[in-house]
Amino acid sequence: MEFRDVQRFSSPVPRQLTRNPNARATQMNTRLRSRTGFTLIEILVVVAVLSVLAALVAPNVFGHLGTAKDAAARSQMEMLGAALDAYRLDNGRYPTTAQGLAALRAEPTVEPRPRNWRGPYLRRDVPLDPWGNAYVYRSPGEANPTGYDLLSLGADGQPGGEGEDAEIRAWE
Repeated sequence: MEFRDVQRFSSPVPRQLTRNPNARATQMNTRLRSRTGFTLIEILVVVAVLSVLAALVAPNVFGHLGTAKDAAARSQMEMLGAALDAYRLDNGRYPTTAQGLAALRAEPTVEPRPRNWRGPYLRRDVPLDPWGNAYVYRSPGEANPTGYDLLSLGADGQPGGEGEDAEIRAWE
């Protein structure tokens, strides 16, 4: 085998590497630095995908928000109803409209005073409904003259309404 044949089978060494031993490392660092960030197209594709997902998911999430608040109001009214029943068992009657739901937390000072108040009947203060409004309490009630009426006025805080603005009544 001649020298020419050996030269043909051996890997060629670029001249720049033979002169500077760190040239190859410098060349690789330059390539890595140019690929460290995202291109504008990649960012736009990600933003577009996220926008499509948000457009599909948001209506479902916000559609269930109203029913969740309705369920929370009904649950709170059941808890208040249980506390009102415990008050009645101890005192022989429900708190009057003037005494209100506050009678479940502190002994009423308004007549008729309870005979055997053993409260508090709630661990915490009387909650607001899920829309931030106070519950409406009447005793004796208009719909329940021998008991009480307990209702939430809904999202708008006004009597009547439809959908999320509708009243939620404990007796229904």
